[in-house]
Amino acid sequence: MEIRSYRRVFDLERRIYRIDRLRLNPAGVPVRGIVYFFALLLAMLLLSRAPLLALLADAVPWYLRDLVAPGLVATLLAVIRIDGRSFHLAARSMLRFRMRSSRLVRLGSAAAVAGAPLGSRWTPPPVLMLPDGSEATMRRFRYTGPGAVRLNGRCAHEGSSGALARFGRGAHVLVRPSPDAEPRSEVIVLERDTCLEVR
Repeated sequence: MEIRSYRRVFDLERRIYRIDRLRLNPAGVPVRGIVYFFALLLAMLLLSRAPLLALLADAVPWYLRDLVAPGLVATLLAVIRIDGRSFHLAARSMLRFRMRSSRLVRLGSAAAVAGAPLGSRWTPPPVLMLPDGSEATMRRFRYTGPGAVRLNGRCAHEGSSGALARFGRGAHVLVRPSPDAEPRSEVIVLERDTCLEVR
C-alpha cells in the first residue's frame, strides 16, 4: 500500500456507510455533509417564511427547494477544501478575521519611514548576490560598497592607502588569489563608495 501523504492517514473524518440494511456510497457519506444539509434545510424553511421571499419560494417546486438544492450545496461544501481545511473551519477563521479590529503596521525602521506619508509603499533595498567562490578559480568582478564581503580560501587583499585598517570611504581594495597564503575565512566590511576588485 502506497501512502502519498500522512495527512490522509491522520485526517480522520466520521462517515456513515450504511443505514440499517441500506448500503450507501462505497466511500461513505461524511457526517458533516449531513449536518450541512440539515442546516441548509432549516435556513431554506426560515427564508421561505419571510414575506418577500415567500413569493419566490412558492414558485419553486417543494422537492427542488427542500431536497435537491440543500443536498447539492451540502455535497459541494463537504467536498471543497479552502487552504486544506474543511468549509466550516475556513469560514469560521475568515469571519473571525473580518470581525477583529485591524491595525496598520509600517515596515522598516522608524527613521526610514518617519517622513513617509501614510499609505505610501516601502520597499526593501536590493539584495546583491555574488558568487561564493566555490569554483577552482576566483571570478573577476568589481563591487562598490556599502556591504560585507566574505573571503574564503587562499587569497590576499590590500588597500589603496597601504596598511588600511578600516576600508573607509573612497578606498580601493584589491583581492588576488595567493597560492602561498594560508587558507582562511575573513569578512571585509566596505563603507559607502569603497570599491572592491577581484583579479
